[in-house]
Amino acid sequence: MSGKTSESKLTSREKAAILLITIGKNQAAQLFKYLTEEEIATLTLAITTTSKVTKEESEGVLTEFLETCLAQKYISEGGLDYARGVLKKALGDTKADEVLDKLTETLQVRPFEFVRKADTMQILHLVANENPQTIALLMSYLEPKKASSVLAALPNELQVDVVTRMANMESVIPEYIREAEMILEQRLAKMGMSDQTTVGGLDAVVKIINSVDRGTEKNILESLDILDPDLSESIKKNMFVFEDIAKLSNQAIQRVLKDVQQGDIAISLKGANEEVKGVIMGNLSKRLQEMIADDLSVMGPMRMKDVEDAQQRIVNAVRALEENGEIIVSRGDSSDVLI
Repeated sequence: MSGKTSESKLTSREKAAILLITIGKNQAAQLFKYLTEEEIATLTLAITTTSKVTKEESEGVLTEFLETCLAQKYISEGGLDYARGVLKKALGDTKADEVLDKLTETLQVRPFEFVRKADTMQILHLVANENPQTIALLMSYLEPKKASSVLAALPNELQVDVVTRMANMESVIPEYIREAEMILEQRLAKMGMSDQTTVGGLDAVVKIINSVDRGTEKNILESLDILDPDLSESIKKNMFVFEDIAKLSNQAIQRVLKDVQQGDIAISLKGANEEVKGVIMGNLSKRLQEMIADDLSVMGPMRMKDVEDAQQRIVNAVRALEENGEIIVSRGDSSDVLI
């Protein structure tokens, strides 16, 4: 592809390649984190075969990308009608309709939109008598934070079943989605309150488990260790759990501990294995080591939930530092790098 005019019809792949070229390698690398290996390979090929991008093409793709992002944002905030109203004020009737038509054609409004404003208890009542497959389908479309709250409130045995089905869910026929939507929407109302669509998958599971409390996380992973060891290992490789602190570099551990309260360190060590205790204590100053040791010596029995909460706060500190780019947490067996 070289030097297409604005009137030329660019394919979606060509537009994606132009977008990545235009925003630069650093931002493109950040976007690649959210793509599958197949998508990365496809886009890499498209970029390598793009010999020239005109200013007109670049500006056109960026404009379309921005308009699409805004439309999706408005849809998620208030639904399709709200998005249409905002975009019409900003872009005019014709352009707003064009953007939304293109968006709903290619991406479609996410199914189960009607539960977006429902709270955790409403969703639990909604799925109380549903089979695990339907619950897994619904949760695949929830925001990770809300899905984690629902998952944590489900019975322990159902949690594992739902997570397993979500992870193994690759595609669902539209008819099944529409039927499930119709039934659940009607039920929610009574409470007062193409070919296939890709849903779920490992990434959705990891995002949700990363958001649940420590107790729920442990229950799911320990149960999966028995029921589906391969799936359990795949999830662990894509997320950071408390025990992974032992895999961090000393520099990374020291940086994390700066953001953690002394009390949380002591409490978390009550339930830690010897390896984790060793690396945490070994990265504290001698004075802090003595203070933590004193705290542990006088600390009586602790509720498991209090220990798990303290451990979760440390994990949250790791995830926050990683998100801010202060540490890099490499999944798998690789070392960690402190920037």
